[in-house]
Amino acid sequence: MNKIAVVPGSFDPITNGHLDIVKRAADIFDEVYVVVMNNSMKNPLFNVDERMDLISQVTSGMPNVKVDSSSGLLIDYAKKRKADAIVRGLRAISDFEYEMQITSMNRFLDEHIETFFIMTKNQYSFLSSSIVKEVSRYGGDIHGLVPEVIETALKEKFNSK
Repeated sequence: MNKIAVVPGSFDPITNGHLDIVKRAADIFDEVYVVVMNNSMKNPLFNVDERMDLISQVTSGMPNVKVDSSSGLLIDYAKKRKADAIVRGLRAISDFEYEMQITSMNRFLDEHIETFFIMTKNQYSFLSSSIVKEVSRYGGDIHGLVPEVIETALKEKFNSK
């Protein structure tokens, strides 16, 4: 029986920190769905299709990773995929407090789907999509923080504005 995990996020854009979590989840689970959660409260730089395309490009070498999107509740998506687990990355204690609330609600909604937290590698502990976008917007060097295809996509976005 395949063990299935969902790795959710806005991924606007995906960073090397996110990719580290996806790769590690792919080493543990038989199938991993990287799901772009479409949050109507956010104003993303990349639309959902662009984010899915970029994620597909940077995970193309991971045969057990699939890319998808959802605009509903994460737990409903996980149930639809018959997932055993939700995998979340943690950078700091401040992440844990927020993630614990989300995990508790997900457990309330479906106690059969576990949440696994993977600590990010130290070199990515400061990294977020927001900080990458901010540095890129002003022409700063983000090499090594995101895959090359993401770096190019960010430059194209900011040069077209």
